[in-house]
Amino acid sequence: MQPTRILLKGRSVWKGPHIVPLPIVKVVPGQKIVPIRTQARSATILPNFVGLKFQVHNGKTYHDITITEEMVGHKLGEFAVTRKPFIWGRK
Repeated sequence: MQPTRILLKGRSVWKGPHIVPLPIVKVVPGQKIVPIRTQARSATILPNFVGLKFQVHNGKTYHDITITEEMVGHKLGEFAVTRKPFIWGRK
């Protein structure tokens, strides 16, 4: 099994990942996971975020996101869409 690798996109390696101080608490088995509400869309998802729930702001509302292993290395804002699809005739 290979170690988990953090992919840095759009940021040079010597700077490291963009880490924002978030109120991360350990998940206790059997208890409800309280989502972490944030507006930090540019924060990099770290391996210790896996299994946590976030509410990411898209400019108008907060979107619920559950972090999985495939999301590690990406930004939080990539999973909270900011644009509405255009549909002709919508009022």
